[in-house]
Amino acid sequence: MHWIILFLAGLFEVAWAVGLKYTYGFTRLVPTVFTISGMVVSFWLLSMAMKVLPLGTAYAIWTGIGAVGAFIAGIFLFQEAVTPMRVISVALIITGLIGLKLSSA
Repeated sequence: MHWIILFLAGLFEVAWAVGLKYTYGFTRLVPTVFTISGMVVSFWLLSMAMKVLPLGTAYAIWTGIGAVGAFIAGIFLFQEAVTPMRVISVALIITGLIGLKLSSA
């Protein structure tokens, strides 16, 4: 159950990262409220997962989900470049996340 909570925390991290792009430096009210709400939920879910999961593993996976999710969102929402080096780099992040999951007790 804690892994599911951690995954959800990572998804909310993606949501607030995307929302941050739309705030334009926190000058737009609705995206700002959405972004701050996503931050609060993401941190709260992360804290719930960390009750059981190791700090380093939970934090690395949370940020990894956020990084990979933001990478994918950037491609689809903001037409960011998809280059071989960027894809390989994200693949390495995913490989690291899988390794952390498999090595956790």
